[in-house]
Amino acid sequence: MFEAFIKDMGLTLGWQMLVAYVLLFSPALIPGILFVHSFRKEPRQFRNALYLLATVLWLVLLLLMRFGQMWTVYVVIVLFALFPVVTCTFLTVNSIIVIRNNGFSLTSLLPIALALFIFLMYCIPIYASQDGLFLEVLPLFFFEGLWFSFTFVALLFYSWLYRILPRHRRYDYIIIHGAGLDGEKPTPLLAGRINRALELWKRQDCCGKFVASGGQGDDEVVTEAQAMRGYLMEHGVSQETILMEDRSRTTWENLKYSQMLMNADAQYQDYTAAMVTSDFHVFRCAEYAHNLGLKADGVGSHTGGWYWPTAFIREFAAITKAHFWPYAVIAALWFIPIFFQLVSCA
Repeated sequence: MFEAFIKDMGLTLGWQMLVAYVLLFSPALIPGILFVHSFRKEPRQFRNALYLLATVLWLVLLLLMRFGQMWTVYVVIVLFALFPVVTCTFLTVNSIIVIRNNGFSLTSLLPIALALFIFLMYCIPIYASQDGLFLEVLPLFFFEGLWFSFTFVALLFYSWLYRILPRHRRYDYIIIHGAGLDGEKPTPLLAGRINRALELWKRQDCCGKFVASGGQGDDEVVTEAQAMRGYLMEHGVSQETILMEDRSRTTWENLKYSQMLMNADAQYQDYTAAMVTSDFHVFRCAEYAHNLGLKADGVGSHTGGWYWPTAFIREFAAITKAHFWPYAVIAALWFIPIFFQLVSCA
């Protein structure tokens, strides 16, 4: 039908092929155009991740529809069946590794919690088919799980893309985000961030100032800012080159208080800034900076592969909390028909 419609248009073969491909790939054009427009306007937005993944998924689907063979369908079925087993096994093993390296904590249980969630998402439809009441709730679980999976993959893909974007400008300020202390010394994670900041500073001929950003935790004897200043001075940085932000307890406060310091130091003139943090944390910092109106690029320091899954899940949870409204909309759309059904039966 599709090919007959194009032939009836009376076009030459070349134009017929062009029109066919335009019509075939047009569903991917809308999210693609939205992504390009939004990315050019501001790359530090979560919506960019959604537009990009939607474009990629549409393109893959359309390519499979146009060029796919029967074996590709079998591959998709096998991958879908293996996904929960492989993923849950990987996440469980990762939790065990994190506990062995960092000790037991709620954070170390995040991979196991995600594995349990994935397991339930696959098991609930099987159980629901045998229970009439549970069958009513199945659409809610399905669409909430679908949105969860879509946003998780979108953030994973886009946060990686954002981190590898080239950074060629010189920065007036380099913000270093705190990451815990070992006594009065930076932890290896924090030391990695400071070393990355030093590398960035030296690359621009030791120009610009550091902003050591981190308050004092309940179990810390000094502020993270003090520990960072000591580390920087041990590596040849003068005290006058370091601004101290020692009040923050969260990422949002890191950026908010650092922005206040930089504004005052720059006498409210325009300036450029970089936010140095662990690579898994870069995109969330960048989005928070955008929300604060702070023009700053995110720069990541290396994180050990064994810790990356746990850290990323925590980042995803924080971003999901900030963008929770789609989950509420899905729940409302599920509940509204049920509500009217109950009212009509009353």
